[in-house]
Amino acid sequence: MDYSSDIELVERLKDGDTAAYDTLFMKYHKLLCVNAYWFLRNEAEANDLVQTFFLDIWDKKLYLQFNGDIKGYLHQAIKNRCLTLLKKQKNEREQQMAFTQLQDETCMSVPDISPDYYKQVLSTINGMAIQKRSAIQMVYMEGKRYQEAADEMGISINSFKTHLKRGLKVLRHAVINKGH
Repeated sequence: MDYSSDIELVERLKDGDTAAYDTLFMKYHKLLCVNAYWFLRNEAEANDLVQTFFLDIWDKKLYLQFNGDIKGYLHQAIKNRCLTLLKKQKNEREQQMAFTQLQDETCMSVPDISPDYYKQVLSTINGMAIQKRSAIQMVYMEGKRYQEAADEMGISINSFKTHLKRGLKVLRHAVINKGH
């Protein structure tokens, strides 16, 4: 019974029936929020993620991909979105930790920052090879994800990570040596 009503619901959605969209939302919203909460352990994030998903269903016409078991599709889509969000949050934490570590190392080694300190940092960054400089600017100044920055630079993610690591090493060395 439930399966056949879902098939009918999908057909109505594909015909552009907004009432079918409302029915889909009412039928699955709470269930998907619980599913998202299981992954995210944050009620507000879970609700936001599910709300965005339902907007995408209509705005991006995701309902055109629905076939047969939409309940399974909906659960899998929410799971995938949760895992993507968790991965993004992990990457952001790692970037913040790397930046904090750089700041900590800088502050520990340079107790009294000279007035020229920021000029020295900018000079060091500007003096780097273009790929190292670009990697640092994209991640730490523009807030881009590694993959996004690598794509923009036209290089692999591993090459990007190498340029970023080497750029940070040059920056650490210059800050520690010039700060004294």
